[in-house]
Amino acid sequence: MPAPVQDKTVVRFEITPRSIVWVLATIAVVWLFLQLHAIVLLLVVALVFAGTFNPLVEWLEGRGMRRIYALTVLFVALLLVTSVLIIFTVPPLLEQLAQIVRDAPSHRDQLIVVLQQREFTAPLARAVQNAGLEQGLAHLEAGLMGYMPRVVTGLGWAVTTLFLTFYLLADGKRTQGALYAVVPRDYHMRLARILQNLEAIVGGYMRGQLITSVAIGVFTFVLLALFHVPNALSLALLAALVDVIPLIGGLLATTPAVLSALSVGVPAGIVVLVALCIYQEFENRVLIPRVYEHTLRLSPSTIVLALLAGGILQGVIGALLALPIAAGLQMTLQELRVEMPGDDSDDRPALAKDAKTEATYERMSAGATPPEAGQIARNLAHDIREEETAEVAP
Repeated sequence: MPAPVQDKTVVRFEITPRSIVWVLATIAVVWLFLQLHAIVLLLVVALVFAGTFNPLVEWLEGRGMRRIYALTVLFVALLLVTSVLIIFTVPPLLEQLAQIVRDAPSHRDQLIVVLQQREFTAPLARAVQNAGLEQGLAHLEAGLMGYMPRVVTGLGWAVTTLFLTFYLLADGKRTQGALYAVVPRDYHMRLARILQNLEAIVGGYMRGQLITSVAIGVFTFVLLALFHVPNALSLALLAALVDVIPLIGGLLATTPAVLSALSVGVPAGIVVLVALCIYQEFENRVLIPRVYEHTLRLSPSTIVLALLAGGILQGVIGALLALPIAAGLQMTLQELRVEMPGDDSDDRPALAKDAKTEATYERMSAGATPPEAGQIARNLAHDIREEETAEVAP
């Protein structure tokens, strides 16, 4: 029998110099991001604040106020509001915390007496008695003192973010002009739509945060006022402020309210604890998905997954930015007409409309500088959005 023919085909993998450059550039970008992720995060937060306040600044500009004066009025108002909130919340809460620490042993004894009155709760009474309250308070005080350097560092980052936000808003047109100078003209209209939608997403996110904060603040105030808990208004303001922190905001709002309610009595503390836990379930499962589903156009499952991913990757700041980033990425993919593997829908009408819009922009921006071209693209995107809104409205 003839010997079998051996396949001696040689497969060659050739890597072009351009591919090597792209790989090295990608590695460099990833390395820089890992090294400078804190600065990148600061820039993202500043952009979120800039997108939030820019419509208000433009509204003031439209009424004849110069941009620098509008920014000054805005930041002075924010400073006043922040100062009032600090004055109304921090001193009463510190006093309340000191009172809670002083009264903790007597509250423990009252709780032990209540638990010993029932046979099935007697083991809990022994557990509370052996819990080591004094040692726990000592560890808590030491832990709070250990967090002071982090608090000072966080305040420094916050001030830096505010100044960067101010500069972005003050020099917004020049920044946009530089962005339009980098992006090819064929993508200017898409960039204008993305920037416009990002501003709407950030505004919707902030409005959603305001709705949830006001809701828990009002609920906490009414609940504590019914039991005549001291400093009910300060505790409600604190609950409204910390509610913006996903995942742990509910715990930060519930703990001081329950501890303050215990000064009135153990039954009041139990009722406040149960009521706030029920409200947290309502907020997490009903209110937040309903609010952000319409403002950010994210499904409830996407909202939950984005919050978890942001919290795991970057902690509290990551959870705060998770929803606008997820909504922005989804919107950007839609505006760039990126075809997803499982999507076989017909986008020809949208593509035809994009081509018509880009042709109009090419004609209107011929010979314009990048800042002028960016302004033309922004105005055209705004007009198109107004027309689409008028068509959808009944």
